[in-house]
Amino acid sequence: MRTWQLYQPTPQQPWTPSRAAHLHRRTVFGATWKELQRDLTGKPQDAVTRVLSDEVRADGVPDEFTSLANLIGNAATEQPNVERLKAWWIYRVLFTPAPLQERLTLMWHNHFATSNLKVNNLSLMKLQNDTFRKHATAPFGDLLHAMLRDPALLIWLDASSNRRGHANENLGRELMELFTLGIGNYSESDVKNAARALTGLTVKEGQFHFDSHRHDAGQKTILTKTGPFNADQLADVLLQNPATAKRLASRLIGEFFSEGVVNETAYNELASQLRTTNLDIGKAVETILRSQLFFSDTNINSRICDPLSFLIAPLRALELFDKPPSTLALSEWLQRMGLDLFYPPNVAGWPGHRTWLTTRTVIARANYAAAVVSGEVYRPAYVSDLQELAKKHSAKKDDTFEKMMKTLLLGGATDLPAKESTNPTTDSREASCVLKLLTGFRAHLH
Repeated sequence: MRTWQLYQPTPQQPWTPSRAAHLHRRTVFGATWKELQRDLTGKPQDAVTRVLSDEVRADGVPDEFTSLANLIGNAATEQPNVERLKAWWIYRVLFTPAPLQERLTLMWHNHFATSNLKVNNLSLMKLQNDTFRKHATAPFGDLLHAMLRDPALLIWLDASSNRRGHANENLGRELMELFTLGIGNYSESDVKNAARALTGLTVKEGQFHFDSHRHDAGQKTILTKTGPFNADQLADVLLQNPATAKRLASRLIGEFFSEGVVNETAYNELASQLRTTNLDIGKAVETILRSQLFFSDTNINSRICDPLSFLIAPLRALELFDKPPSTLALSEWLQRMGLDLFYPPNVAGWPGHRTWLTTRTVIARANYAAAVVSGEVYRPAYVSDLQELAKKHSAKKDDTFEKMMKTLLLGGATDLPAKESTNPTTDSREASCVLKLLTGFRAHLH
């Protein structure tokens, strides 16, 4: 593909700390200094390979991660306690050896935006979340077919009230508009017939159930194709339509690029690759991350940082691993910054980009930065020794520590005018430096 050439360092676009930090900040919620130095001593494509193969994190992955994550998640659903379920997901993002998988899990959570406000069942919300994770990089058809059996989504979109002779179009409409084709690529007749194909899907005792007595087995015409379609056959019709590949290309571009970076030609080429690879999401993500376009100057530090990245990246930069913060406290901060996990605002999900920044959320980000350096993200409060961190990385000089933090937290962005950042006072110069960087304007970009 002409516009998706591999990134190779050149005198004009060298492999720099800024580009290495960009890879970590945009895809895996930030790096530690050791991880960044490792990547800088090698080739950029090797660094991308580590991201894709779940070998990117050299720090902060506990040996017992899987068992602890399962313990926390199961306890949250058994209690049931939604705040603990949110904390479970944040624990996964902070400590997982596969952070790209968590990034994509969040993307699918936004794509199939399902709210516990209506589902009101934490076990089903966790089941859906695990399904997103399982199929995060799989061919999209695997995920779409799984979602048509997902109890949380079926409850959310009223599948149980959709029956032969009394079609409810909610699931069929969102399936076409939001999950596959996109607006403008189907007719009202297609929606009505899709709803008929979806009759019989329901939830019984918390599990997917197909009720053949409620299913409309008659002939249906959908997108010019005619047959006695059921849910899986409908999904196949939608997956084969070129509009679905374009919809997915748009979703992936929105996830990894700033606005205006990807032109129409690159967009069409990515959609074409998706069509020819059975909508393989993993291959499309690899094309994106290995590209010169991803590492271009216009794509670095030019996108509004999403709340979860703003939450996690400082914790990884400051290496708060051995005595980790309270994930319950982190969940509360994330909500204040505008991202309430398992509660998207509507079926279209979070709009993202500029909407992440409002007066309220910017203040919340500044207060979160203060909480990180003052130890208020712990319960009880605990102040991490940043001087020890500086000593560990031979960065005891003020300018050396600031350069290290500026690279990790801002992607090496240039200095700001004094009026654009606060002038906080904290107990140590290192803490003051971190707070100054995180409360400046550029902290909101990645």
